[in-house]
Amino acid sequence: MSDATRRPTTEGSPRLRRRVAGSAAATEPLPTAVRAVLGYYADTGDLAVDSLELKRHVDTFLDRVLQEAFDPVEAALAEAFEVPRADVAFAYDTKLTLPAELTLSHLFGRVRAETTPRLHPLTGRLDFGPLGLLRGLRGDDGVTRAALVDARERLSTIREVTRLVVVALLDGDMRDAINDEEYGDFDVGFAVDDAERARVAEVAQTTLERRVEELFEQFPDAVRERYDEAVARSEAHQNRDPYFRELMERAEAGDEAALTAVAEEYRDATFEDPPELFDETELEFPYLRTQYGRVGVIYHGMIEMYRAAGIEIEPAFERSIVFAIVGAQIWLDDVDDYHADAAEGQLTPVTAEYLLADDEAAAVERVVAITDRYLDAAKAYAAATDSGLAGIGADYIRRSGSTAPLPGGE
Repeated sequence: MSDATRRPTTEGSPRLRRRVAGSAAATEPLPTAVRAVLGYYADTGDLAVDSLELKRHVDTFLDRVLQEAFDPVEAALAEAFEVPRADVAFAYDTKLTLPAELTLSHLFGRVRAETTPRLHPLTGRLDFGPLGLLRGLRGDDGVTRAALVDARERLSTIREVTRLVVVALLDGDMRDAINDEEYGDFDVGFAVDDAERARVAEVAQTTLERRVEELFEQFPDAVRERYDEAVARSEAHQNRDPYFRELMERAEAGDEAALTAVAEEYRDATFEDPPELFDETELEFPYLRTQYGRVGVIYHGMIEMYRAAGIEIEPAFERSIVFAIVGAQIWLDDVDDYHADAAEGQLTPVTAEYLLADDEAAAVERVVAITDRYLDAAKAYAAATDSGLAGIGADYIRRSGSTAPLPGGE
């Protein structure tokens, strides 16, 4: 058979499949989660099947953690409001736990990969599938007993640190909501007025805080120290909020010096002591210093808590988490809250761009470009660390928002 008549090879098939997946990911009728999986595959060639399977284990574990945390909250609310315990169904709406979910999936996956893909992350047992009985009789899939014991101990530590991290994040987020007098995310399952909802928030937060203190007692002091350091750095950023509000007010009134300060001290601010986490190119990302202080530092602290407990996490994965959460803060929260933030004089990357841009169209374009810069970096670092779920998460964030809430948006 000549070269001219030889049947074509399948070398182009993976590229074709990725192009098809990319086209499908752009199809609006598909659920956002499905589009995110397809989009990540189109960008990286990784369908992340193992990560999606791990997500079920992660969801099961975190549902249990939240229930354990909220059970005493519900009991305290029933007592405080003198209602039957059965009438209380506490819920708190927050995106803060997403990075913990992604980190847990990454760590589960790494332990499985380093031991055997058959290691179940929740039970710590080997799952042999349909031929389990025969394989079980033959041995433990080539894994030594010492390696299996070590893997089980690591999985146990990972779960316990994650339990602490999730509850601590919720407690911190509730405290911030109370300080800002924002009670809309607290739900109790029975009717309450505005004043009572504030009381709901107080009861929930103080109850959760006690739980956090109990959990910290199980770990070395270094774990608590890493958490306290992150909270202190976050509060230092919050302490500058009145200054940034003043800058925004003056800039809106046409003060050129204030407008320059918004650009230099908020958008282009540099670190006095740059974190080792970022390279020189990343240190030039718009708003990195202010948004790292605003939200990123909390998740740096989260990763440091794992490390202080003896669980190593690659810097590249940490970058993925930090860039994803900054991207989510801008693209989901700041875009959606633009009108409220503008009315209240709250300086965010989105309100700042409307001050700095020549017109609405330019502001929208800049917001999209900044979002893409953070989420593209998050996705690239996720792929570099074989963290499919983190990459899908970054893609999901991008596809979950739009410029529709913005003046001049779509």
